Amino acid sequence: MKLRARPEQRADLDISPLIDMVFILLIFFMVSTTFVKDMKLDIERPGAATAQAASSKALRVNIDAGSNIYIDGNPVRPWMVQSRVREFLESSGGGSVLVITDRRVPADRLIEVVDQCRLAGATDVGVATEKEAG
Repeated sequence: MKLRARPEQRADLDISPLIDMVFILLIFFMVSTTFVKDMKLDIERPGAATAQAASSKALRVNIDAGSNIYIDGNPVRPWMVQSRVREFLESSGGGSVLVITDRRVPADRLIEVVDQCRLAGATDVGVATEKEAG
């Protein structure tokens, strides 16, 4: 009895579709991720026991230790806060504003900024603490 040698079978696995899917997923997650840009101000935020993480879609208004006001990284005079916030709310369709302030800012300046944000039409105005602003 003669035994024939079977031809050796190679198991090739084409991973090109797998690599394509990985790159498609990578691009999807890069495009769908939102990035929050906080200003590089040296702010010592106040603390609160009931602090929660803030929304990343809220307009961020910063007040530094010298009571200078910044909206989206641009310095703003106190009388311009209302118009700038209104412009942002109209263009974005959102109603949330997060005021990030230093603990040494006088209360009257903070109240003035919060009041101007509300007059501009913001429905949700919050003051960030250490945990909320990130």
